Amino acid sequence: MACVAAGFLLAGAATEPSAIAAKKRNKGSVKKEAFGKTKDGKAVEAYTLVNKNGLKARIITYGAMLTEMHVPDKDGLLGDVVLGHDNLENYLDGHPYFGVTTGRVANRIAKGKFILDGKEYTLALNNDPNHLHGGTEGIDKKVWSARVSRSKAGPAVAFSYTSPDGEEGYPGRLKMKVTYTLTDDDELQIEYLATTDKATPVNLTNHAYWNLAGKGTILDHVLQINADHYTPVDATGIPTGEILKVDDVMSFIKPTAIGARIDKITGEPGGYDHNYCLNKKESGKLSLAARVEESTSGRVLEIFTTEPGIQLYTGNFLDGTEVGKGGQKYEFRNALCLEAQHFPDSINHPQFPNTVLRQKQKYTQTTIHKFSVR
Repeated sequence: MACVAAGFLLAGAATEPSAIAAKKRNKGSVKKEAFGKTKDGKAVEAYTLVNKNGLKARIITYGAMLTEMHVPDKDGLLGDVVLGHDNLENYLDGHPYFGVTTGRVANRIAKGKFILDGKEYTLALNNDPNHLHGGTEGIDKKVWSARVSRSKAGPAVAFSYTSPDGEEGYPGRLKMKVTYTLTDDDELQIEYLATTDKATPVNLTNHAYWNLAGKGTILDHVLQINADHYTPVDATGIPTGEILKVDDVMSFIKPTAIGARIDKITGEPGGYDHNYCLNKKESGKLSLAARVEESTSGRVLEIFTTEPGIQLYTGNFLDGTEVGKGGQKYEFRNALCLEAQHFPDSINHPQFPNTVLRQKQKYTQTTIHKFSVR
């Protein structure tokens, strides 16, 4: 299938003055391409967003997944800072949720069970003994529809998927839209919208694996998380129900190298895989959640979100068996995830922020990834 230009950058007439054409190019662009077919023959498309400064994001309709994010280093050289694969086949063969839209419920639900309005629901145990990231065939494994979206902020694409009642054991027909915008302020903005015809838990996030150097370990990345508290977990990753003040090992209130205290996290394989309770002046308002800096490239990533929590995961299960873009082996702690979310297993912890969406309500979320250098 030939590439098709769409959206912000449209082919100009041959007589159009070059200065005007250049100005239009600087408004950003969206390019649509074929990206293969699923095993049952569904066509998958890739949408490449380029903003006026040259930053580039690529999202595919399989899992509404961020597959590439090219941002400049301190010398102005673009580099891809997310892990992933070059082709659809490698995604279809299984992967650790690289860049996917995750849900219906991101993170874990204890023993795959919850009670809602007096009825017990049973979900797949795909992270024994728990349910993880929406189940065996969650929304990360569905082909979404896509539409180029007009935005004054920069090029944008809206992805939509409707999960039928009972899919993966969840109640209600859930309609979802996820809009990616690459703003001219060098931000990747992700906006979520969902509605349902029956009460159901909803907790959506993006599961990008970040490495601001583009290669190597993330242990020298300096991280700051705007959270005084976190939710401790048991050996299976399920919250105990407590909300504890961060201690010397868990705290990232001050900028700290990820590797500074990571070896003090007990368990197998160790490392951070914890939800941080963000410091919020007002619930549901956009605020700074985390900041990451990598010194060799000079790249900085700031994450702003309306969500109450953010999950820090330090690539603890990467072990070199996953071969990604350009044949690169993804080794232990080659990346980190910062997943804006409601708290894990919230449906079973009434003291946590509510994740139940009901009829006539709207689930909304905005998360912004802002890139810069220093």
